[in-house]
Amino acid sequence: MKVMLFLSNVMIPLLIFCIVGYGILNKQNIYEEFIDGAKDGFSTVIGIMPTLIGLMVAVGILRASGFLEFFAGMFANLTEQIGFPSELLPLTVVKMFSSSAATGLLLDLYKEFGADSMLGKIASIMMSSTETIFYTMSVYFMTAKIKKSRFTLAGALIATLAGTAASVVLAGWM
Repeated sequence: MKVMLFLSNVMIPLLIFCIVGYGILNKQNIYEEFIDGAKDGFSTVIGIMPTLIGLMVAVGILRASGFLEFFAGMFANLTEQIGFPSELLPLTVVKMFSSSAATGLLLDLYKEFGADSMLGKIASIMMSSTETIFYTMSVYFMTAKIKKSRFTLAGALIATLAGTAASVVLAGWM
């Protein structure tokens, strides 16, 4: 166990050291390359900022308005019949848009039901086995200037459904 802790502590500094060492061996101006990369990264952040702000505002409005609880109530009978707790429906929907907003909902679930409850276990596994589909698609496709997403959304929704179903199954085994 101590070896793993040591490796986790030195991995990032070691990686940086190797990159800088490789640059020096190839006689590259490492500082200039770093500055150019930082400029590119900053322009990318400026480009995606409106999309990011729009998504965050939309999720905040849905959460504050009580729509997510209303939505969960509408589909409570259906989700309970298929074995999925209706209390997790808002978390499932929000996770597709914003991981940070979903983390806020997750903390609310922990406060109400407990982290070791069945709902807490399912939610924890679900958070790690699903993706922020719409955020990822909007940011990455906009950055890469991709206009046609083809089957990306359908594939991502199927993967999220599989991750959500797996979280229910896996939490039942714990």
